Amino acid sequence: MKFNTQTRNSIIRIICYIYVVLFTYVATSKLLDFENFRIQLGQSPLLSAFAFWISVAVPVSEIIIAILLLIPKFRFLGLFAAYSLMVMFTAYIYIILNYSSFIPCSCGGVLEKMTWNQHLVFNICFIILGGTAILITPSKNLFIHRQTLKL
Repeated sequence: MKFNTQTRNSIIRIICYIYVVLFTYVATSKLLDFENFRIQLGQSPLLSAFAFWISVAVPVSEIIIAILLLIPKFRFLGLFAAYSLMVMFTAYIYIILNYSSFIPCSCGGVLEKMTWNQHLVFNICFIILGGTAILITPSKNLFIHRQTLKL
């Protein structure tokens, strides 16, 4: 499907704002209940050895990504980081659901009310949104971002 430049940029901007709201919300929830988040990560069969570092790195990463998504010069980098983080979260959920006998809950706020299967679908939707934004980013803009960031 072909979009004009204005429509394409609007779609990308909307997807970025949706990610900003999500990452700001979940990072804030984790930081406000940091001790509980850290303890729940410590109960994870996959992450227990790294629980403290992950409990710090995840919300900090989410905040940094949200900031990148708000700055047009760094938007593509932010989209790629958001997409990558969602793929990692989704892979973690899939592994926990299919290969673990114990399923800890380390989400905060409204997301904590979701079942793990609902959370998996939710994450897949965000992967699709991020992938769409990356794919419709004009290649001219990718070149500009690569030059700006010296990639």
